[in-house]
Amino acid sequence: MTSLIIAVIVLALAFDFLNGIHDSSNVVATMISSRALSPRVALGMTALANFLGPFIFGVAVAETIGHEIVAAETINIQVLLAALASAIFWNLFTWYLGFPSSSSHALVGGFIGAVVIGAGWQAILLHGLEKILIALFISPIVGFVIGFIILRIILLLCWKATPRVNIFFKRGQIITALALALSHGTNDAQKTMGIITLALVTGGYLKVFAVPVWVIIICAGMIALGTAVGGWKLIRTLGGKFYKIRPVHGFATQLASAIVITSASLVGGPVSTTQVVSSAIMGVGAAERVNKVRWGVAQEIAMAWLLTIPATALVAAGMYWVLIRIIP
Repeated sequence: MTSLIIAVIVLALAFDFLNGIHDSSNVVATMISSRALSPRVALGMTALANFLGPFIFGVAVAETIGHEIVAAETINIQVLLAALASAIFWNLFTWYLGFPSSSSHALVGGFIGAVVIGAGWQAILLHGLEKILIALFISPIVGFVIGFIILRIILLLCWKATPRVNIFFKRGQIITALALALSHGTNDAQKTMGIITLALVTGGYLKVFAVPVWVIIICAGMIALGTAVGGWKLIRTLGGKFYKIRPVHGFATQLASAIVITSASLVGGPVSTTQVVSSAIMGVGAAERVNKVRWGVAQEIAMAWLLTIPATALVAAGMYWVLIRIIP
């Protein structure tokens, strides 16, 4: 392989690792805050499930990212390098600030910005781009609604229950957290698989877009490793700043998020785990009492979401302009 292809793979795996750190909070925050499991046990269990996810549910999302956004023959390796570098920069920046922004938005924004500046709008496949943007922007709304409905159903079923019902919700979170972690590994790790496979097609190492097994293994392994490390700033944001999380909230949030993310993964829709879990937390809290949620924190996070795609697109465009002069 050429040094440029190797550089893309290394950057893609670095993004995958940071994605695991960044998004570990999404899976374990409510479980840790409700004291269902200790932090290390929760992160270890989640890391293993993240690794297994792509092998169980397939790679439909990778095909969407690498095959349906852009025509491979119209781009070069510098486009992929700029897109990945932009997404990594944004992940590190928001991680430092403690904002649970979307790694998915960062990658898509960086990809769009680099492609447009490097190959022009004609290189973008509008049908695939529409599919991705719809999945990214509709999924948080669906997460909020399903979280709201699930908690209302739980409150209806448990309105005569004693406090001992909390034991059920604590233990139940082991199952719902596993389901959420599997869905996270299925959806998020595949975005990196799509980029690496696209690089192999662009470089002429693959004749058609088909994700190699070794790409699945290394990408699943890196996101699992990042998850095991954990992003403690973001865990505190999601686990306590919206409202005080109790076992019933953790159970309902994880169940709602797992339903949304798994459903999207099976049809190849790349969604933001961060957005879905955050909105599900808010939906669950609002179902109990609207003023229970600290909506000011939600507004700050929503602002980070809205800024991510345009910001990473601009950064990627600038990085491509520099790269094309360094590496013609």
